[in-house]
Amino acid sequence: MEQELAMLRQLLSHFHELSQLYGYNTTSFHPHPLLHSYSYSSSSSPSCCFYSSCFLNLDDNLVEENCNSVIMPAEKPGSLKMVDHYKPPPTKRSRKERNRGKHSGSSNSSENMSQELWKEFPEDLLEAVIARLPIATFFRFRSVCRKWNGMLTSRSFTEHCAQVSLSQPWFYTITHENVNTGAIYDPSAKKWRHPTIPPLPPKVILLPVASVGGLVCFLDIGHRLFYICNPLTQVWKELPPRSVKVWSRVAVGMIQYGNSTTHGYKILWFGRDGEYEIYDSLKNTWARPGNLPSGIKLPLSLNFRSNTVSVDATIYFMRSEPDGIVSCDMVSGIWKQHLIPTPPNSTDHNLAECGGRIFLVGLLTKNAATCVCVWELQKMTLLWKEVDRMPNVWCLEFYGKHVRMTCLGNKSLLMLSLRSRQMNRIVTYDVAKREWLKVPGCVLPRGRKRQWIACGTAFNPCLTAVP
Repeated sequence: MEQELAMLRQLLSHFHELSQLYGYNTTSFHPHPLLHSYSYSSSSSPSCCFYSSCFLNLDDNLVEENCNSVIMPAEKPGSLKMVDHYKPPPTKRSRKERNRGKHSGSSNSSENMSQELWKEFPEDLLEAVIARLPIATFFRFRSVCRKWNGMLTSRSFTEHCAQVSLSQPWFYTITHENVNTGAIYDPSAKKWRHPTIPPLPPKVILLPVASVGGLVCFLDIGHRLFYICNPLTQVWKELPPRSVKVWSRVAVGMIQYGNSTTHGYKILWFGRDGEYEIYDSLKNTWARPGNLPSGIKLPLSLNFRSNTVSVDATIYFMRSEPDGIVSCDMVSGIWKQHLIPTPPNSTDHNLAECGGRIFLVGLLTKNAATCVCVWELQKMTLLWKEVDRMPNVWCLEFYGKHVRMTCLGNKSLLMLSLRSRQMNRIVTYDVAKREWLKVPGCVLPRGRKRQWIACGTAFNPCLTAVP
């Protein structure tokens, strides 16, 4: 016993010497009286004994003796079991070591998580979380299990998706060099995606002509058959043949019931001689619920290069000679015509819509200078007012060139394909923010040449939209 106490006193003396050696401001060392006057009484209870514990406090730069009375069971009478509570001073670790410790701690905690806990995770909460994932992330997660893959057909998952605010629209395009497959541009990721189209009838070339919600309407190049497709899920539907046989070019528009295509949608095609029909997805039939008013003179010179726009239940078409807009209310079946002259020295006109307001996008040419301009339709005067232009630095590239423009999209975000013999540029324009952005060139997966955009349309990516 005396030998053990002597060793303890020697250890504390070493601590005191080391603190003075390294310049710590320490108080004089006085061993605890217990270390000098310890005696063991055989008459005391053999079931317990006492010891002192001492700690080194580097924060206060002094050596303290914190003597705590701890009761511990004794193994044998007349013996003292020493418990060493001393811990070496903490040493500064590198950032790499600290990060390694965090990762190892997180991995250990994840390994210790009970699988039973995740089995009881609420199903509706899981669907609500997945419905808010980015579209590309969800498609990677579909391969996790059959249950997640089957969410696309779940009614509850469809309801959760309907509650999520719409993201930026995507663009489905057809290029000049590859008319059999489409290319989809995702503006949020600034990437081109090349989907695989399911087998279609042989020698059928489909062109996107309109969209609503997450659905895109296609018309074959012979103007005979209509198809509806969700470009994300690659689910196709061929519509029944039209009752009016019109093989000339037609303008097409779409609307949906409510805030989702699950409640139904309508398609309107309109010919230059006044022929038109409306398709109702709930009835799966074509019908003609009225006639054109006598004030609309035929034949119409429709601008087939311009996409149609829809505000609520009304679809707007652009016409020329004379210039103006023709509209159709899909609920009441009432047609109207407004003669609105286009801005002078402008070409390649395209309609657009943002927040219920109608815009016009086109090329403004003066002498050898060409610029992209945006006009807004004034409701009081029914005239076009210029509200924005492409940055002049970008327009310098068009100087002296014969530029043609194709406009995709009829909502708040537009894609403009500008091309000439020496140039091929693609930009996007945010109507609400008045923001111009350059788009990376569209290149096929195993190609190098930039593709020219021939036609296309914008659509809101929706996982649960069903044709």
